[in-house]
Amino acid sequence: MNVRHLIPPAVTAGTAALGLLALTACSSSADASDGREDGKLKVVASFYPMQFLAERIGGDRVTVSTLTKPGVEPHDLELKPRQAAQLEKAGYILYLKGVQPAVDSAIEKTPVKHKTDAAKLTETELPAAAPHQEEDGHGHTEGHSEGDGHDHGTESDAPAGDDHGHDHGKGGTDPHVWLDPVKYAEIAAGVGTALGKADPDNAAVYKKNADTLVAELKALDASFEQGLKNTTTRTFITTHSAFGHLAGRYGLIQEGIAGIDPEAEPSPARIKELRKVATADKVTTVFFETLASDRTAKTLAGDAGLRTDVLDPLEGITDKSKGRDYFAVMNANLTALKTALGAK
Repeated sequence: MNVRHLIPPAVTAGTAALGLLALTACSSSADASDGREDGKLKVVASFYPMQFLAERIGGDRVTVSTLTKPGVEPHDLELKPRQAAQLEKAGYILYLKGVQPAVDSAIEKTPVKHKTDAAKLTETELPAAAPHQEEDGHGHTEGHSEGDGHDHGTESDAPAGDDHGHDHGKGGTDPHVWLDPVKYAEIAAGVGTALGKADPDNAAVYKKNADTLVAELKALDASFEQGLKNTTTRTFITTHSAFGHLAGRYGLIQEGIAGIDPEAEPSPARIKELRKVATADKVTTVFFETLASDRTAKTLAGDAGLRTDVLDPLEGITDKSKGRDYFAVMNANLTALKTALGAK
């Protein structure tokens, strides 16, 4: 006699559920392996200026994560295994070579097909420095440069490798290109194109978003151009020499206390030099930033009878930032510069 072994309905349902779970897991695994999550392109940005571009241009077609968390000084970032794995699963990586050596190295070793070095999308060489301004005894100012009697210190004044905190002419590179709205707009346009190659189905969306962002950056450039057109002085002192591109764009003179490293200690010769510069160029303010100590700025300002204020290099957004995004902080920077330089 043939006996039919009946399978209980509960077992059938359980088996079907397990099969569905397995299918879902396979689908999720495949999704992750091709750089997507819930149908969206997974984008990994190295630090805030790249994150902002990815979010604005990618919009709702991407999920964006950043390797540099808020409040972390990006230059010193060392990647943890979890962050290295984050890179491996990305569908698109956006970074700016020269800011974070450890990140640069990890990204170069990552086999992800679509990755963009923003430094290749614009010019990172610093423009020629503007001449210093000095009164001629009749209330007028005249420009002058190296070798005309204005004391910038000598090579023997500073320790080996000291760049005096400022740049004389072209030849040096500065990765802080995002502080120049024009160069940042060039990067934005390039990122729009690159995202379209990584995700062709949404290329038109990325192009449209990039065009919108470029227009906003051009408007920001116009605000800086107009706001800094007529000022009492063109010179500002800052703890972190991150503003070379911004200064070059608007004809300003950046005098950094300690150079490109925000945590570096200035030499006594450099401090002495800055006091002379402050007097000669009618400097009113020593700027410091939100992610580094303000001790050196306040010491110099106290000794020279100057005030202090924040000029944000926008390497990250924190609760101390004067705004919640790139445009808000850049407008706060413009306000601070106009006040410090005596905009008319």
